[in-house]
Amino acid sequence: MDLDDLEPKSKKTPPKNLQLMDIAELEEYIEGLQAEIERARAMIQSKKAVRAGADALFKKSG
Repeated sequence: MDLDDLEPKSKKTPPKNLQLMDIAELEEYIEGLQAEIERARAMIQSKKAVRAGADALFKKSG
């Protein structure tokens, strides 16, 4: 067994200290988070489309 298999795949980053941010920085931070959420949602849709295509292919041939 490889020792790398025992390590966690990704480490969660600690949340940002929002107390240190001013209003403009907080608004910018929120915009960045919303953009990242949209990027993640687009990836989910892409993966669902791939899965649907694979499911359709295997249902036809199986």
